[in-house]
Amino acid sequence: MRNFHKLDLIALSVCNAFLLPLVQCSAHEGLQKARSYRSIQDGHEKLSHQKRFDIQLHGLLLWISMGFLMPFGILTIRMSGRMARGSTQLKVFFYLHVVFQTLSLLLATAGAVMSLRKFENLFNNSHQRIGLALYIAIWAQAVIGIFRPQRGKKERNAWFLTHWILGTIISIVGIINIYTGLNAYHKKTSRSIGLWTVLFTAEISFIGFFYLFQDKWEFLQKQGVVLGESEALSPSDEQVETQRQNSKELLPDPCTKQNALRNLFD
Repeated sequence: MRNFHKLDLIALSVCNAFLLPLVQCSAHEGLQKARSYRSIQDGHEKLSHQKRFDIQLHGLLLWISMGFLMPFGILTIRMSGRMARGSTQLKVFFYLHVVFQTLSLLLATAGAVMSLRKFENLFNNSHQRIGLALYIAIWAQAVIGIFRPQRGKKERNAWFLTHWILGTIISIVGIINIYTGLNAYHKKTSRSIGLWTVLFTAEISFIGFFYLFQDKWEFLQKQGVVLGESEALSPSDEQVETQRQNSKELLPDPCTKQNALRNLFD
């Protein structure tokens, strides 16, 4: 019996020697995980008190700048392309374009200064890197717009293409960066961004539809479609024959070529 008792004591000692460290290690890991989770929650709570307002204000400034004013500035200058040169309406739309783009530039600059002063800018994520490139491109676009050559000069064509291409790229990349900013806000605050994503997508979809609809509006008017009427106007046979005769008289010389982009560079 004494021998069995000694064997039991030896077995218990061996089990304690091997199992007790494992139990202590697992308990320590569980405690570390609990502390880490609590620190993350405390970090989110601390962020909400100190920086959440700044992050929301930064996002609002860039939303209005890149997601609203800049696209509408592009729409106004696009609509002015179909107006008579020198008309008052053309001047109004041109100055609307200038005002929209200037306000967009000022708000984007305010958002950039705010991010440099109040946020940690390690540029280790796509949102910060794209934002830095956008700030530089926006100011370059503004300088290009200020030094606009007069009509008739050789530099006018190159200026137009540069201003148009750079402006289009800035607008598209700016919209993309708003989505990356919403995602970054979600990661920092753990708040839902579903509603804001839906609202911004609806706004951009409406602007895109209106942008594409401008090309078809003149075509619809030529087809006899009048706003507010459900049926197109159908001319009589006599009117059709008269229009046919007039069109034959007004046909241009077949040897001459028409340039579709001529009015853009005049």
